[in-house]
Amino acid sequence: MKYTLGFRIWHWLHAAVILGLLGTVFLRKTFLSYKTNAEILMAKLADMGTDITIEDAKILAKTIRDNMWEWHIILGYALVALVIYRIVLFFLDKSKRESFSSLSLHKKGVKSLYYLLYTTVLFMSISGFIIYFYQDLGLAKEVAKQIKELHEAAFNIIMIFVLLHVAGVIIADTTQENGLISTMINGKEVDNFK
Repeated sequence: MKYTLGFRIWHWLHAAVILGLLGTVFLRKTFLSYKTNAEILMAKLADMGTDITIEDAKILAKTIRDNMWEWHIILGYALVALVIYRIVLFFLDKSKRESFSSLSLHKKGVKSLYYLLYTTVLFMSISGFIIYFYQDLGLAKEVAKQIKELHEAAFNIIMIFVLLHVAGVIIADTTQENGLISTMINGKEVDNFK
């Protein structure tokens, strides 16, 4: 099995963008949580003799994380570009594709997980776009809020896939598909690839 240069570029850019997006969500939910940081700000300012309301503390806490969240938006645009690139690559890449029915049960399961990933990434791209531009699209805030909840739920699918993918690749590379990782990096075929 040989991966084309176009596919390998897409794969590694896609991995970097997905990890960046997951990282910004992780930061938003943990270290840069506006609720937690608002309480810290209120307490520290009170120690210094300045009292502020919880609403003002939340505004300050959200301001602190705004720059980081801009990266989520930029990476979201990159994800949309990579989704489009992958669709184009699917039609332009003339490498041999095995039919689904000819695959082993294991390979069918793996391929099905990739279809789930691609569908989820497409949904995440579209829903993220809708959330960001909901006013320009003429959508009510409540509709955008519901889409955001689905967007955040789909995040869990991506997170689980990343963990399964890394574990699966390591297992495959150390067992029946020795050289899989280096093939994805350099594109060279490995003789013992089964």
